[in-house]
Amino acid sequence: MSWSSTVNSSAIILLPASAKARPSLSLNLNLNPLIIDINIIMSRKMKMKRRRNSVAVSGLQLQQLGVVGVAPTQSQSQSDSHIAVQDDLDAFLRILPCDLRDNLLNEPKIAQLLEVILDLGCFPEARYLGEFGRHYLRNTKVSMKELEHAQNAVGEFGGDNRAGIEGTLHRISAIRSTKGMIVGLTCRVGRAVSGHVDVIYDLLQYGKSILFVGKPGVGKTTVMREIARVLADEFHKRVVIVDTSNEIGGDGNIPHSAIGGARRMQVPDSSMQHAVMIEAVENHMPEVIMVDEIGTEAEAHACRSIAERGVMLIGTAHGQRLENMIKNPILSDLVGGVETVTLGDGEARARNTQKTVLERQAPPTFHFLIEMRDRHYWVTHQTQKSVDILLRGKTPQVEVRKRNEKFKVVIEKSKAYDKCDP
Repeated sequence: MSWSSTVNSSAIILLPASAKARPSLSLNLNLNPLIIDINIIMSRKMKMKRRRNSVAVSGLQLQQLGVVGVAPTQSQSQSDSHIAVQDDLDAFLRILPCDLRDNLLNEPKIAQLLEVILDLGCFPEARYLGEFGRHYLRNTKVSMKELEHAQNAVGEFGGDNRAGIEGTLHRISAIRSTKGMIVGLTCRVGRAVSGHVDVIYDLLQYGKSILFVGKPGVGKTTVMREIARVLADEFHKRVVIVDTSNEIGGDGNIPHSAIGGARRMQVPDSSMQHAVMIEAVENHMPEVIMVDEIGTEAEAHACRSIAERGVMLIGTAHGQRLENMIKNPILSDLVGGVETVTLGDGEARARNTQKTVLERQAPPTFHFLIEMRDRHYWVTHQTQKSVDILLRGKTPQVEVRKRNEKFKVVIEKSKAYDKCDP
């Protein structure tokens, strides 16, 4: 079956598992100078439903898709894993002009489609995962009539100029003129991926808060969606998703099946995200709160308030690395904040530093911070230790979780932070 034939309906790509059950797995997690010994018994079975148009794919093909999929670690080399990807591409293609739709259906790389750009008076453009440069879909420019057709096919645009396609994870973002008219659309493909959370499954066992940072497009929201499903369905936690732009749970009143048994609270306006976070805790008694794109001081304070109530937080924030978070005056509170301290003469001599130094102000809101350098290379910090070491001008030891050329998970322990490079 060719790739183009799989997109005539909701595309599901399955990498089937063998009949063998997942063996017990013991891990030792070593983060920074402190060795944390954990004995984790992983015996869960991923319950997947086979759907129409399913094809088997290799690890290499999954990498080409840009999917953060599941794969066995070195300790699991004798067991197979399986991964499912659902992209609902026909719903996405229906909002595009007919000729663009046909061109994309005949494109061999359609499974790697990331987004389509429609700007008034410009050539329509497609962007693909892992590729750079411009890929024009035709040699005629986008008209206002075509933009109006796309607008009518999607839901209403919110105050953040984002809309969706009901029942899917696709996101449509608008560019407006000074008069408020929509003159450009970024149509981004949303994919539901099941199985890739095994990369950090052991961290979820702790019940500690986790913050993901990374540049746009590395898969932070995709990871959040899968973690919500696993925590709700496999850990049996009460999970509430604060979904500001409907990116995690999809557009419409009924959330996408990709979040499993997690509940979703929609946010009417992005400026109200912090208020809905507090409302979720006070009204619905969650054990886990999930929030995407933490970006304001009010949201950072809401996160700290939630964490102090003993609720597990899973979130993403603007910034690519831990150093960015420390230097960001608005979001530094998520990693403990920074304050200037004057040391005594004896303490300054003992530390071999100046008398005025920077120190962490409070315990971090998030116990773990994961830098998603790319889709298959994650740097894991034990936040408190890494922040303290960085503020003293030294290099912390971190844990690198990545996928090798065979798409297997490899965990590198006690790696120098400045040596981490995808």
